[in-house]
Amino acid sequence: MADSSFDIVSKVDRQEVDNALNQTAKEVGHRFDFRGTGASISWSGQESIEIKANSEERAKAVLDVFKEKVVKRGLSLKILDAGEPKLSGKDYKMLVGLKEGIDQENAKKIAKMIRDEGPKGVKAQIQGEELRVSSKKKDDLQEVIALLKGKDLDIALQFTNYR
Repeated sequence: MADSSFDIVSKVDRQEVDNALNQTAKEVGHRFDFRGTGASISWSGQESIEIKANSEERAKAVLDVFKEKVVKRGLSLKILDAGEPKLSGKDYKMLVGLKEGIDQENAKKIAKMIRDEGPKGVKAQIQGEELRVSSKKKDDLQEVIALLKGKDLDIALQFTNYR
């Protein structure tokens, strides 16, 4: 009998992030406390979001609204990599990067965790920016998923291609 397997990935659902960004832009445009502050949020290329405001506090407030929308859309806050607001001319700008993919260091840490704490007979292989976990028993794979969901890792994980 062939081994059962699944992939551990860290991907960003761009459509959901775009929806959260649009909701935030709409709310910032309508809220009284953002009037006259020049507060705005928009895409800055494919991988990051730019927040502008006339004060550091307003920029952070826009980020808080955006985080709230991201959570409401079912995404993890671990995908966001927010910088500090920097003065640019007379406005403050803040870049928020999107973290995607599992880097080698985290992949090795997750593979070691599966080997040490997971059930016997489960194999984890690093394949680029994802991990393939395989085992003879499907129950062992479900144990590994439960184990990883219980850990507090600094990246958002999704489990795909379960077969």
